[in-house]
Amino acid sequence: MMAKSDNTVTRSVQTFGDYAYFIADLFTATLRHGVSWRSVIEEAHKIGIRSLPILLIINLFVGSNLTILGFHAFTPLGGQRLVGLFVALAGVRELAPIIAASMVAAKAGTQMASQIAVMRIQEQIDALEVMAVNPHAHLIAPRMLGILLVMPALTLIAIFATVFSGYVVSVYQLGLNGTVYLEFAADGITAMDFVYCVVKAWVFGIIICTLSCWFGFNCKSGPEGVGLATNRAVVSSAVVCVVVNYFISEVLYGSL
Repeated sequence: MMAKSDNTVTRSVQTFGDYAYFIADLFTATLRHGVSWRSVIEEAHKIGIRSLPILLIINLFVGSNLTILGFHAFTPLGGQRLVGLFVALAGVRELAPIIAASMVAAKAGTQMASQIAVMRIQEQIDALEVMAVNPHAHLIAPRMLGILLVMPALTLIAIFATVFSGYVVSVYQLGLNGTVYLEFAADGITAMDFVYCVVKAWVFGIIICTLSCWFGFNCKSGPEGVGLATNRAVVSSAVVCVVVNYFISEVLYGSL
Protein backbone atom coordinates (compact mmCIF):
# COMPACT_ATOMS: atom_id res chain seq x y z
CA MET A 1 0.00 0.00 0.00
CA MET A 2 2.80 2.41 0.92
CA ALA A 3 4.67 1.57 -2.28
CA LYS A 4 1.58 2.27 -4.37
CA SER A 5 1.06 5.57 -2.58
CA ASP A 6 4.69 6.55 -3.13
CA ASN A 7 4.38 5.73 -6.83
CA THR A 8 1.27 7.89 -7.11
CA VAL A 9 3.02 10.84 -5.48
CA THR A 10 6.07 10.36 -7.68
CA ARG A 11 3.96 10.28 -10.84
CA SER A 12 2.04 13.36 -9.74
CA VAL A 13 5.23 15.31 -9.08
CA GLN A 14 6.70 14.17 -12.38
CA THR A 15 3.55 15.17 -14.26
CA PHE A 16 3.52 18.60 -12.66
CA GLY A 17 7.20 19.00 -13.50
CA ASP A 18 6.59 18.06 -17.13
CA TYR A 19 3.74 20.58 -17.31
CA ALA A 20 5.88 23.32 -15.75
CA TYR A 21 8.71 22.57 -18.19
CA PHE A 22 6.20 22.73 -21.06
CA ILE A 23 5.10 26.21 -19.98
CA ALA A 24 8.70 27.38 -19.59
CA ASP A 25 9.56 26.03 -23.04
CA LEU A 26 6.55 27.81 -24.51
CA PHE A 27 7.58 31.11 -22.93
CA THR A 28 11.20 30.93 -24.04
CA ALA A 29 10.31 29.74 -27.56
CA THR A 30 7.85 32.61 -28.00
CA LEU A 31 10.45 35.18 -26.95
CA ARG A 32 13.14 33.61 -29.11
CA HIS A 33 11.19 32.90 -32.30
CA GLY A 34 8.38 35.44 -32.14
CA VAL A 35 4.81 34.81 -33.23
CA SER A 36 2.68 35.36 -36.31
CA TRP A 37 0.13 38.02 -35.41
CA ARG A 38 -2.05 36.96 -38.30
CA SER A 39 -2.30 33.52 -36.71
CA VAL A 40 -3.05 35.16 -33.36
CA ILE A 41 -5.99 37.10 -34.82
CA GLU A 42 -7.28 33.98 -36.56
CA GLU A 43 -7.14 31.97 -33.34
CA ALA A 44 -8.80 34.78 -31.36
CA HIS A 45 -11.60 34.93 -33.93
CA LYS A 46 -12.18 31.18 -33.84
CA ILE A 47 -12.14 31.01 -30.06
CA GLY A 48 -14.46 33.98 -29.61
CA ILE A 49 -16.99 33.16 -32.32
CA ARG A 50 -17.33 29.49 -31.40
CA SER A 51 -17.67 30.12 -27.68
CA LEU A 52 -19.98 33.15 -27.79
CA PRO A 53 -23.37 31.54 -28.63
CA ILE A 54 -23.29 28.91 -25.89
CA LEU A 55 -21.85 31.46 -23.47
CA LEU A 56 -24.75 33.84 -24.07
CA ILE A 57 -27.38 31.12 -23.70
CA ILE A 58 -25.96 29.81 -20.42
CA ASN A 59 -25.45 33.23 -18.82
CA LEU A 60 -28.90 34.46 -19.81
CA PHE A 61 -30.47 31.55 -17.94
CA VAL A 62 -28.00 31.77 -15.06
CA GLY A 63 -28.99 35.41 -14.55
CA SER A 64 -32.66 34.46 -14.70
CA ASN A 65 -32.21 31.69 -12.13
CA LEU A 66 -30.21 33.94 -9.81
CA THR A 67 -32.96 36.53 -9.94
CA ILE A 68 -35.72 34.08 -9.08
CA LEU A 69 -33.69 32.49 -6.28
CA GLY A 70 -32.73 35.86 -4.86
CA PHE A 71 -36.31 37.10 -5.00
CA HIS A 72 -37.70 34.14 -3.09
CA ALA A 73 -34.82 34.28 -0.57
CA PHE A 74 -35.22 38.01 0.17
CA THR A 75 -39.04 38.24 0.04
CA PRO A 76 -39.63 36.83 3.58
CA LEU A 77 -37.19 39.47 4.84
CA GLY A 78 -38.77 42.31 2.90
CA GLY A 79 -35.63 42.79 0.84
CA GLN A 80 -36.87 42.29 -2.70
CA ARG A 81 -34.96 45.37 -3.80
CA LEU A 82 -31.71 43.56 -3.00
CA VAL A 83 -32.18 41.23 -5.97
CA GLY A 84 -30.16 43.51 -8.22
CA LEU A 85 -27.32 43.58 -5.71
CA PHE A 86 -27.39 39.79 -5.37
CA VAL A 87 -27.29 39.17 -9.13
CA ALA A 88 -24.53 41.73 -9.69
CA LEU A 89 -22.28 40.44 -6.92
CA ALA A 90 -22.71 36.76 -7.76
CA GLY A 91 -22.54 37.29 -11.51
CA VAL A 92 -19.70 39.78 -11.74
CA ARG A 93 -17.41 38.42 -9.06
CA GLU A 94 -17.82 34.68 -9.47
CA LEU A 95 -20.24 33.15 -11.94
CA ALA A 96 -19.52 35.08 -15.13
CA PRO A 97 -15.73 34.50 -15.10
CA ILE A 98 -15.92 30.81 -14.23
CA ILE A 99 -18.77 30.10 -16.65
CA ALA A 100 -16.89 31.87 -19.44
CA ALA A 101 -13.81 29.76 -18.64
CA SER A 102 -15.85 26.55 -18.61
CA MET A 103 -17.45 27.28 -21.97
CA VAL A 104 -14.14 28.21 -23.57
CA ALA A 105 -12.60 25.02 -22.18
CA ALA A 106 -15.49 22.99 -23.57
CA LYS A 107 -15.41 24.59 -27.03
CA ALA A 108 -11.93 25.94 -27.71
CA GLY A 109 -9.96 23.76 -25.30
CA THR A 110 -11.21 20.53 -26.81
CA GLN A 111 -10.43 21.79 -30.28
CA MET A 112 -6.88 22.76 -29.27
CA ALA A 113 -6.24 19.39 -27.64
CA SER A 114 -7.65 17.36 -30.53
CA GLN A 115 -5.82 19.34 -33.22
CA ILE A 116 -2.46 19.10 -31.46
CA ALA A 117 -3.06 15.43 -30.66
CA VAL A 118 -3.82 14.60 -34.30
CA MET A 119 -0.69 16.43 -35.39
CA ARG A 120 1.30 14.45 -32.84
CA ILE A 121 0.09 11.00 -33.92
CA GLN A 122 0.50 11.93 -37.60
CA GLU A 123 4.07 13.03 -36.82
CA GLN A 124 3.46 16.54 -38.13
CA ILE A 125 5.03 18.02 -34.99
CA ASP A 126 8.12 15.88 -35.58
CA ALA A 127 8.22 17.18 -39.16
CA LEU A 128 8.16 20.78 -37.89
CA GLU A 129 11.12 20.04 -35.64
CA VAL A 130 13.01 18.44 -38.54
CA MET A 131 12.44 21.65 -40.55
CA ALA A 132 13.83 23.70 -37.63
CA VAL A 133 10.41 25.18 -36.86
CA ASN A 134 9.75 25.40 -33.14
CA PRO A 135 6.31 23.77 -32.55
CA HIS A 136 5.73 25.74 -29.35
CA ALA A 137 6.15 29.09 -31.08
CA HIS A 138 4.38 27.98 -34.27
CA LEU A 139 1.41 26.06 -32.82
CA ILE A 140 0.85 27.07 -29.21
CA ALA A 141 1.90 30.72 -28.94
CA PRO A 142 -0.79 31.98 -31.40
CA ARG A 143 -3.43 30.03 -29.48
CA MET A 144 -2.17 31.42 -26.19
CA LEU A 145 -2.19 35.05 -27.32
CA GLY A 146 -5.51 34.55 -29.09
CA ILE A 147 -7.24 33.23 -25.99
CA LEU A 148 -5.72 36.03 -23.89
CA LEU A 149 -7.23 38.56 -26.30
CA VAL A 150 -10.78 37.20 -26.25
CA MET A 151 -11.18 35.88 -22.69
CA PRO A 152 -11.68 39.34 -21.10
CA ALA A 153 -14.21 40.27 -23.79
CA LEU A 154 -16.13 37.01 -23.36
CA THR A 155 -16.16 37.50 -19.58
CA LEU A 156 -17.53 41.04 -19.87
CA ILE A 157 -20.19 39.82 -22.32
CA ALA A 158 -21.11 37.10 -19.81
CA ILE A 159 -21.50 39.75 -17.10
CA PHE A 160 -23.77 41.85 -19.29
CA ALA A 161 -25.91 38.82 -20.22
CA THR A 162 -26.28 37.82 -16.57
CA VAL A 163 -27.30 41.27 -15.33
CA PHE A 164 -29.52 41.93 -18.36
CA SER A 165 -31.46 38.69 -18.01
CA GLY A 166 -31.85 39.40 -14.29
CA TYR A 167 -33.31 42.80 -15.12
CA VAL A 168 -35.80 41.33 -17.61
CA VAL A 169 -36.99 38.68 -15.16
CA SER A 170 -37.18 41.19 -12.29
CA VAL A 171 -39.26 43.70 -14.19
CA TYR A 172 -41.43 41.62 -16.48
CA GLN A 173 -41.88 38.41 -14.47
CA LEU A 174 -41.55 39.41 -10.83
CA GLY A 175 -42.92 42.94 -11.14
CA LEU A 176 -40.01 44.69 -9.45
CA ASN A 177 -38.92 48.25 -10.14
CA GLY A 178 -36.32 48.27 -12.90
CA THR A 179 -34.68 51.49 -11.71
CA VAL A 180 -34.22 50.08 -8.22
CA TYR A 181 -32.76 46.89 -9.67
CA LEU A 182 -30.18 48.82 -11.67
CA GLU A 183 -29.35 51.16 -8.79
CA PHE A 184 -28.63 48.30 -6.39
CA ALA A 185 -26.73 46.41 -9.08
CA ALA A 186 -24.54 49.47 -9.70
CA ASP A 187 -24.02 50.02 -5.96
CA GLY A 188 -22.95 46.42 -5.44
CA ILE A 189 -20.02 46.45 -7.87
CA THR A 190 -17.09 48.76 -8.47
CA ALA A 191 -14.65 49.38 -11.30
CA MET A 192 -12.12 47.15 -9.54
CA ASP A 193 -14.54 44.23 -9.81
CA PHE A 194 -14.23 44.44 -13.59
CA VAL A 195 -10.44 44.66 -13.31
CA TYR A 196 -10.46 41.53 -11.17
CA CYS A 197 -12.64 39.81 -13.77
CA VAL A 198 -10.09 40.59 -16.46
CA VAL A 199 -7.33 39.19 -14.24
CA LYS A 200 -9.33 36.00 -13.71
CA ALA A 201 -10.03 35.78 -17.44
CA TRP A 202 -6.32 35.94 -18.28
CA VAL A 203 -5.41 33.36 -15.65
CA PHE A 204 -8.15 31.00 -16.85
CA GLY A 205 -7.10 31.52 -20.46
CA ILE A 206 -3.52 30.53 -19.65
CA ILE A 207 -4.72 27.45 -17.79
CA ILE A 208 -7.05 26.33 -20.58
CA CYS A 209 -4.54 26.83 -23.39
CA THR A 210 -1.53 25.30 -21.68
CA LEU A 211 -3.39 22.27 -20.33
CA SER A 212 -5.18 21.59 -23.63
CA CYS A 213 -2.01 21.88 -25.72
CA TRP A 214 0.04 19.93 -23.16
CA PHE A 215 -2.36 16.99 -23.26
CA GLY A 216 -2.35 17.19 -27.06
CA PHE A 217 1.45 17.19 -27.17
CA ASN A 218 1.60 14.12 -24.93
CA CYS A 219 -1.08 12.21 -26.81
CA LYS A 220 -0.65 8.49 -27.23
CA SER A 221 -0.90 6.97 -30.68
CA GLY A 222 -4.22 6.05 -32.23
CA PRO A 223 -7.74 7.52 -32.25
CA GLU A 224 -8.24 6.38 -28.66
CA GLY A 225 -5.28 8.50 -27.62
CA VAL A 226 -6.78 11.58 -29.27
CA GLY A 227 -10.09 11.08 -27.49
CA LEU A 228 -8.37 10.48 -24.17
CA ALA A 229 -6.23 13.60 -24.54
CA THR A 230 -9.25 15.71 -25.43
CA ASN A 231 -11.28 14.38 -22.52
CA ARG A 232 -8.46 14.94 -20.04
CA ALA A 233 -7.89 18.44 -21.37
CA VAL A 234 -11.45 19.69 -20.84
CA VAL A 235 -11.91 17.97 -17.48
CA SER A 236 -8.58 19.16 -16.12
CA SER A 237 -9.11 22.70 -17.39
CA ALA A 238 -12.53 22.97 -15.76
CA VAL A 239 -11.37 21.53 -12.44
CA VAL A 240 -8.18 23.59 -12.24
CA CYS A 241 -10.04 26.80 -13.14
CA VAL A 242 -12.57 26.22 -10.35
CA VAL A 243 -9.84 25.51 -7.81
CA VAL A 244 -7.72 28.48 -8.88
CA ASN A 245 -10.82 30.69 -8.86
CA TYR A 246 -11.21 30.03 -5.14
CA PHE A 247 -7.68 31.15 -4.34
CA ILE A 248 -7.92 34.22 -6.58
CA SER A 249 -11.20 35.24 -4.94
CA GLU A 250 -9.68 34.69 -1.51
CA VAL A 251 -6.77 36.97 -2.39
CA LEU A 252 -8.90 39.65 -4.04
CA TYR A 253 -12.00 39.61 -1.85
CA GLY A 254 -10.94 37.74 1.29
CA SER A 255 -10.21 40.92 3.22
CA LEU A 256 -13.50 42.60 2.28
